[in-house]
Amino acid sequence: MTDFTVGDDHFRLDGKPVRLLSGALHYFRVHEEQWEHRLAMLAAMGLNCVETYVPWNLHEEREGVYRDVGALGRFLDAVERAGLRAIVRPGPYICAEWENGGLPVWVTGRFGRRVRTRDAGYRAVVERWFRELLPQVVEREIGRGGPVILVQAENEYGSYGSDAVYLEWLAGLLRRCGVSVPLFTSDGPEDHMLTGGSVPGLLATANFGSGAREGFEVLRRHQPKGPLMCMEFWCGWFDHWGAEPVVRDAGQAAEALREILECGASVNIYMAHGGTNFAGWAGANRGGPVQDGEFQPTVTSYDYDAPVDEYGRATEKFHLFRKVLQEYARGPLPAPPPEPEGLAGPPVRVELDGWAGLDGVLEALGDPEGPESGVAPTFEELGVGRGLVRYRVVVPGPRIPYPLTAAGLRDRAVVYVDGVRAGVLTEESATLPQPVAGGAVVELWVESLGRVNYGPRLGEPKGITGGVLHERQYLHGVRARGLRLDAFGEAGAVAAVPFGPVPLASGGTGLFRGTFTGAGTEGVGHAGLRLPGWTRGFVWVNGFCLGRYWSAGPQETLYVPGPVLREGVNEVWVLELEGAGGSSVELGPGVPVRSGTPGVVQP
Repeated sequence: MTDFTVGDDHFRLDGKPVRLLSGALHYFRVHEEQWEHRLAMLAAMGLNCVETYVPWNLHEEREGVYRDVGALGRFLDAVERAGLRAIVRPGPYICAEWENGGLPVWVTGRFGRRVRTRDAGYRAVVERWFRELLPQVVEREIGRGGPVILVQAENEYGSYGSDAVYLEWLAGLLRRCGVSVPLFTSDGPEDHMLTGGSVPGLLATANFGSGAREGFEVLRRHQPKGPLMCMEFWCGWFDHWGAEPVVRDAGQAAEALREILECGASVNIYMAHGGTNFAGWAGANRGGPVQDGEFQPTVTSYDYDAPVDEYGRATEKFHLFRKVLQEYARGPLPAPPPEPEGLAGPPVRVELDGWAGLDGVLEALGDPEGPESGVAPTFEELGVGRGLVRYRVVVPGPRIPYPLTAAGLRDRAVVYVDGVRAGVLTEESATLPQPVAGGAVVELWVESLGRVNYGPRLGEPKGITGGVLHERQYLHGVRARGLRLDAFGEAGAVAAVPFGPVPLASGGTGLFRGTFTGAGTEGVGHAGLRLPGWTRGFVWVNGFCLGRYWSAGPQETLYVPGPVLREGVNEVWVLELEGAGGSSVELGPGVPVRSGTPGVVQP
C-alpha cells in the first residue's frame, strides 16, 4: 500500500523524500472532454501533481438538490490516468474568483455573517454537504490506490476570520468523513493571516507570487517544522470588467518559480491552466485595502495569464517554466500533446433570425411572479442565484415628478417607466436622471454581475437591497419575478419562448436566436465568439452557456470549447440586456483576452 506523509522537512512517499510540483486546474472550468489534454499539458510542463477546488454551489445550487457530484471523481480518475497525484481543496469556502466563493446562495442568504464560523446551523449544512461529496475523495486516496495525497481544510481563512473552534471542528469533520491523507491550510505569509488560519497539527502552507525567501521566513516563525510549500504561486492574475487586463512577465515569473524551488520547497502553480467561468459563475471583488470598496465583477475568461492559456495552448511562460522544472525532474519530460486547432478559415457570420422580448422570455422561462410585498425582495429571498429579477412597482398619485432611486442596488438595473426605457442604474449611480410622476408604472430589470468571493463583503445580498424611493418616500407594493440562467439549459425550455422576426432597429433587448452549419467542425479544439456592437448579456451555443459578454471589456471574445460544436446545424442564443448591436455575431479561431494587449503588469 502506498503511503504519503508529512515529515519534519519533506513530504514522504513510502518513506522517501518527495517534492510536489503541482499545478492548479479546476475541473469545473474546463469542458470534461478536454480534461485529458489539459492534464497532459501539465505533465509535459514538468508537474507531478494537480490541484483543484470544489465549488459547493455548482453541485448544490438549491438545497438538497445535488447535481453531478460525481464530476470530481471522474476528474480524479483522469488525473490518475495521466500519471499525476492530486490535491483536493473542498472548502466549503474556496474563493477562486468564483461566484460567492463557492458557497451556495441559500447558505449565505440564511446564515449571513454566521457562515464560516462555529454556528451550529451553518456547521450542520456543511456536514451534510461533506458527507455527500467526500466519498469521491476518500475512495481515491493514495492508500487505496488512487491519486489523492492532500486535502485542504477551509481556504485562506486567516484573510477572513479567527474562529479556531470552527477550523478545528472542520478538520475533525474531514477525518470523521473518512479522509486519511494529510490535511493542510493555506494563507498569505503574514502573521495575522497565519495566526487566524492555521490549525494545530495540520501543515500550514503559504500563498504568494514573489518573494519566496521572505514568505517562507514568516511561515517558519509559525511552523518551525514540516515541508515548505507555496500552495498558490500566483504566476498571473484575473481580470475585471471595465479594467485593463493584468499580465505578468514570463521571465520574471519563471525566476520567481526558481526561487521557490531553490528554497527546497514544494509548489502549486496557480493557475497552470485557468479555463473559463462558463454559465455566469464568475465571482466579483471589492476594491480598497481591505476589500470593502468599489464593486469589481470578474470577466468570463479565467485565462489568468497562465502557462497553458484558455484555449489549451502553450505560452512563452509554459516553455520557461518547463525549462526550470526540467532541472528537478528524474528524467526527460514527456512531449506536449498536439496543440488544439481553432476553427479554420475566416470568421463565420451567424445571422440571428429569431427574437423574443424580455417580457416574453420571462413569461416562458421565469419563476412565477410572487405576491405584492412591502419591500423589494432580494435575490436571496427569491431563491435566485445567477440571473435577473424584474421588479415592478406603481408610483402612487397624484403627485408631482420626483427623483426615483433604487437604494442599495446590486448590481445593475435597466429601468422602464410606462414601458419606455428611462436609464441604467448602478451601485454608484442609483437615481434616474429624470424625475418620475405619480401614477407611473416602473420596471427595474436587475442583474447580479457576480457575488463577492473574497473579503468581508462575502455573501452580501443581490437585487434592490434598500428599497425603491420616490424622493424620500419608500414605495411599497412591489412585485418581483426571477429569470434564472439555468432555465435556458433545461431540456426543451427555450422551445416555449415566443420567437418572432428580429426588429429592424438595433439597440433592442431580448433573446435572439440563429443557426450556422458546422461543416468541418469535427475534431476542432475551439472557436471564439465575438459580438461587435452588442452591449451586455449571455450566449449559448447548442444549449451550452459560454458565459457573460460585456462591451465594457477587456474581454471581447468568448471561448467556445470544441466539443460543444456540431458537424451539422448549430444553434446560437444571445440574451441581450441593454442594447443589441445588430442581427449577427461572429465565430472564428478566437484569441485569449490578453492577446495583443500590454495590460497592467502584475508583480
